[in-house]
Amino acid sequence: MAKATKTAEDEAAPAAEAKAKPAKKAAAPKKAAAPKKAAAPKKAAPKKAAAPKAKAKSDGKTVTVEQIHSANRRPEDQRATLVGLGLNKMHRRRTLEDTPAVRGMINKVSHLVRVVE
Repeated sequence: MAKATKTAEDEAAPAAEAKAKPAKKAAAPKKAAAPKKAAAPKKAAPKKAAAPKAKAKSDGKTVTVEQIHSANRRPEDQRATLVGLGLNKMHRRRTLEDTPAVRGMINKVSHLVRVVE
């Protein structure tokens, strides 16, 4: 049996392994928790004066619309416009204030509704 002799390489290998592993850091001592302060009650924001609501011109002008076509296979915005007009099923009628907003909605879905005079 041949006796293994240690070479300089064999002695350097364990030293290299020791250098490759970083040394563990000591844990920092924990600080004692400071007592919590009681939360101050929040102050309510000052109330603003209510803005006057824009009154719709109720000169007695109304428009009656009737749904004459289904909303099936129509774009989602057209369905939403029908719901905004208060229509969701065929042959339903709604009497609405005659405002530019309502007229615009009727114009958008004019192929689905009919204005009843």
